[in-house]
Amino acid sequence: MTSRADDDRIARDRDPAGRARNARPRDGLGRPLPRGTVGVPTTPEDVVLSPAEALREAERLLAAGRPFHAHEVLEGAWKACEDDTRELWKGLAQLAVGVTHLRRGNNVGAVRLLTRAADRIEPYAAAPPHDIAVAALTEWARGLVARIEQGGRVPEDRLAPRLT
Repeated sequence: MTSRADDDRIARDRDPAGRARNARPRDGLGRPLPRGTVGVPTTPEDVVLSPAEALREAERLLAAGRPFHAHEVLEGAWKACEDDTRELWKGLAQLAVGVTHLRRGNNVGAVRLLTRAADRIEPYAAAPPHDIAVAALTEWARGLVARIEQGGRVPEDRLAPRLT
């Protein structure tokens, strides 16, 4: 017997291997929009960029006020990483998600993600790979957290850190 709830389920987007995909359009901050509306183009999930290309593209997206999309680029680099910098890429992706939360007005989420990001990237400060500005990014994230926790307004120009 099939329940009404089963009949009313929306078909989920799946890739050929059966993994969930979300083909819904997204706004500039990555929020899903109703199906059939026009959203902001996102980074294809199968794109493979070199570390330098990923850093340039993520920095461009951050400067354009699109941290969610920067996160997608950095997440792609993290998932493609085959060396000991995986945690660094994960931390960079978390920096972008922290800015996404802040831009969406979620200060609690911003503080959590920016703190995790700083903790994750800080160990790379002694020998930063790919010319990543690890020490400056760690200081930037911790300074942003302090400002948020003190209830201060964060100026727009403080939401797009230089990655290299």
